[in-house]
Amino acid sequence: QVRLVESGGGLVQAGDSLRLSCEVSGRTLRINAMGWYRQAPGKQRELVATISSGGVTNYAESVKGRFTISRDNAKNTLYLQLNTLKPEDTAIYYCNLDGVSYGTAVSVVSWGQGTQVTVSS
Repeated sequence: QVRLVESGGGLVQAGDSLRLSCEVSGRTLRINAMGWYRQAPGKQRELVATISSGGVTNYAESVKGRFTISRDNAKNTLYLQLNTLKPEDTAIYYCNLDGVSYGTAVSVVSWGQGTQVTVSS
């Protein structure tokens, strides 16, 4: 079993910055990609940013130039740097992992429990 634990959310003002972390533990996997998603009240969950095993990144248009995704393989941790935050960035942010189990070659998709980011105007 793979466990993802997010941290770093909070209440900030517009223009402020936050750094979210997602620590991965549990079963040994070959990780294909990891990403951050968010869900605002009354809206569907949406992609924020992804990073492949080769380090290729992809961002939603709404966060390009403001958010940066990165990973530290030695620490088994995924990060999301959020700069110049806007009220519309308010949401629960979820960490996601897409991988394959070394032992069984079974595909594994795992989600964290989420961390709340609230941006006041």
